[in-house]
Amino acid sequence: MPAQVSVFGLGYVGCVSAACFAREGFDVVGVDVAASKVDLINRGQATIVEQGIGELVSSMAKAGRLRATQSVAEAVRESDISLLCVGTPSRSNGSLDLSYVARVAAQIGEALVTKTTPHTVVIRSTVLPGTAHELVVPALERASGRKVGRDIFVASNPEFLREGTSIKDFYDPPFTLIGADDPETAGRVSGLYHGIDAPVHITAVRVSEMVKYACNCFHGLKVGFANEIGNICKALGVDSHEVMRIFVEDRKLNVSPAYLKPGFAFGGSCLPKDLRAVAYRARELDIPTPILSATMESNRLQIERAHNMVLATGTRRVGILGLAFKAGTDDLRESPVVTLIEMLLGKGIELTIYDREVSRASLIGANREYLEREIPHIWSLMRETIDEVLAASETVVIGNTSGEFRTITNRLRPKQMVVDLARALRGEDLPAGAYHGICW
Repeated sequence: MPAQVSVFGLGYVGCVSAACFAREGFDVVGVDVAASKVDLINRGQATIVEQGIGELVSSMAKAGRLRATQSVAEAVRESDISLLCVGTPSRSNGSLDLSYVARVAAQIGEALVTKTTPHTVVIRSTVLPGTAHELVVPALERASGRKVGRDIFVASNPEFLREGTSIKDFYDPPFTLIGADDPETAGRVSGLYHGIDAPVHITAVRVSEMVKYACNCFHGLKVGFANEIGNICKALGVDSHEVMRIFVEDRKLNVSPAYLKPGFAFGGSCLPKDLRAVAYRARELDIPTPILSATMESNRLQIERAHNMVLATGTRRVGILGLAFKAGTDDLRESPVVTLIEMLLGKGIELTIYDREVSRASLIGANREYLEREIPHIWSLMRETIDEVLAASETVVIGNTSGEFRTITNRLRPKQMVVDLARALRGEDLPAGAYHGICW
């Protein structure tokens, strides 16, 4: 467990992190360019206003476990781990201003020139994937004249602190997330959280950087979604809070991992139809619903993405494994694979198709009418076995997660390519360049 921690940036995240790590038993030195913030900490006063933080900073300063300085060299010399908690504000065009991150990384690198003991730099600021490797590491190496990975180490440790409840969130997080390139670095950072009762996820640095954005984008999406539903409810005289109270009771589909696995477009007889119906009713009511309306467009673009991926292989003979939008069903209504097939046929691609659940004899009713209307000569493209499709194709498209599709890995020919829309295969089991996942 490191004896000392330095925290760079004494704004919201830095002040809370410094005080809480001090409470966890670490000797913490805060660093900031603003003399006023340094003076506040050294007087035992918080740099922010929030319930409990003033008392916590005061008690930690009195205990001698929390102090502050403007000297980067002093802070680096007297700590084993440096946490970067500096701001990453938006520029006018929406891009991140990473100048504070770059400047602090360079300053730490300069301070490390004369330091002989190992030092770990942890990015706690919210930064996009690639920032650690493409900005922080080069800045440290240029300034220190040493290579990261020997006695200088870099990790990602994004914070999930909400304003107003940050101390509670520090001690009761959903998880602790650490991105590191080696187990030793991950171990040093995870040691900071030895007293926090929460799952610790250790992952690649870029994954760690991206998770924070996935979380915040989803939170914004949820607010916008709830507001659009609420606006429609108000126009229809429906109690929106009662609707959403019941909505969140569904922990199997609504508030759950369901539907949150990146992959191909949605389809079937429910989602497209119902989204269109609600969006249309909202237009009748003069209620703008950009999120709901854009959902169908986003879905269409995912099908277009798959179409472009297949064309990019440069092959003319394509096999489709899985016609239904979901494995284990013969429901083809608004299946995105059917739409993809139509698009490929329009480009003159030679197709062969296999789906165990779909046959001329078994398909009945509206399901059969839909398929034969969309692809009139569908039955001439269908094959009885996977091997027939493999033999006839240069590129194989996997449309759903049917277990039998996992068996094709050892049956593929040299130079035969796979476009996987369902993550049915492990790409590492195929030769380099032979496997293409739609968004992985």
